[in-house]
Amino acid sequence: PTDWAFQALQSLVERYGCIAGYPDGTYKGNRALTRYEFAAGINACLERINELINASTADLVTREDLARLQRLMEEFAAELAALRGRVTVLEARASELEANQFSTTTKLNGEVIFFIGDSFGDRAEYTTVGGPNVDDEDDPTQSYFGYRARLTFDTSFTGKDRLRTRLEAKDVPNLSRENLTNTLMSRLGTDGGSGDFEIDELWYQFPVFNEKGEVYIGAQSLDSDDILDPISPFQSTGSGASSRFARYDPTMFRGPEGTGLGFNYQLNDNIKINLGYVADDGDAPDASEGRGLFNGGHSAFLQVVYEPKDNLVLGLAYSRRYFREGDVGVSGGTGSFLANRPFGDTATTSDNVSFQTNWRISDSFEVGGWFGAAWADDKVRTDGDDLDATIINFAVTLAFPDLLKEGDLGGIIVGMQPKVVYHTLDRLEEEKTGIHIEALYRFQLNEYISLIPAVFIITDPEHTDENDTIVVTTFRTTFR
Repeated sequence: PTDWAFQALQSLVERYGCIAGYPDGTYKGNRALTRYEFAAGINACLERINELINASTADLVTREDLARLQRLMEEFAAELAALRGRVTVLEARASELEANQFSTTTKLNGEVIFFIGDSFGDRAEYTTVGGPNVDDEDDPTQSYFGYRARLTFDTSFTGKDRLRTRLEAKDVPNLSRENLTNTLMSRLGTDGGSGDFEIDELWYQFPVFNEKGEVYIGAQSLDSDDILDPISPFQSTGSGASSRFARYDPTMFRGPEGTGLGFNYQLNDNIKINLGYVADDGDAPDASEGRGLFNGGHSAFLQVVYEPKDNLVLGLAYSRRYFREGDVGVSGGTGSFLANRPFGDTATTSDNVSFQTNWRISDSFEVGGWFGAAWADDKVRTDGDDLDATIINFAVTLAFPDLLKEGDLGGIIVGMQPKVVYHTLDRLEEEKTGIHIEALYRFQLNEYISLIPAVFIITDPEHTDENDTIVVTTFRTTFR
């Protein structure tokens, strides 16, 4: 503080306000600074004094101050030259980025996943309604190579909103087909497709209530898990669970969806409320009888998320769903065929409740899971006899972030895929219980590439001991 340079710069700062940052406006030069940082302060004062001179207020600048500034500039000439050189380089880089950026309002992200996999065991057969009956024989599934490519365009008009447009092309086998494993329990986290690009997502999100709330308006693929919080470390198809079931509770976060409205509201630091109404995006634009926004397949849902501590999250959700005739999927395309279509293709309603949790015990270990129940009802039978069914599922998840190195993720998921535990027709209750066991490890090679080997095992497929265990292996390479 006794150095002449400090005293000179302190005088300039306090007289002309060329450095801000402290509430009292003083310059605390007794804090350690490099010569380059000190030179930056000199440069700031030089620019401020030039502003005053250019504004015809030069009388505010004294000759003594100009002399101090001149001496400081001579003393720190080398540092000032280096500083200005760096600024010039940064300005050139910024200009280059502005000239070559994709858009001033739209951010483009891409992701490509390569899938290599196979399944082993016997093909499942059925003794109840719900799926095709086949002879018990060795699993005919061959080793395959599939892919999924996505281009995501996020556009912002205000800096706080987002218009999401996503194009997707994929070709991944649906292992549940009759000529493969013949059970929904073997499905992957993503499957199907013809290889053609199509609009996969189209929705708009904007803040309300001083940014405590968010509104979603969707025309395509605005899904339950976009509005609700699955509270699962394995929900991502690109970097999470390999199977369709192990991503999150399928009876809550899958269903008729795609077109509609969603709303999130942060009630306080600990509680968030999520709710929405979405119609099947295949039915919503169809004006035919039995289709449209309200008469086709649709879902209404509500979730309360409670975070009592930074490392603990709890969620409780309810949904009411309607599946139109010929498009029934109570268990979200997982579990037994009977759980997915407890009354065949007849139009079905379901009331669903789900509890989710995840507890980060340490930086390298998390435990969580879910329990879900669906009460399905067939109310359109012509004989006047209603049919009811209760379907449950659960899972326990163990996550090991940064297990071998930063960015890696190990995971174990053990649970029961959706199962019919009650049916008006007693013979359709599933007495045996198949167990889902899954393990995966994500090797994060760098910021853009990850390798994810995974395996999941299904004991007693279709919840019957007449079927042998099925093993599904996958190896994903994700580029993003």
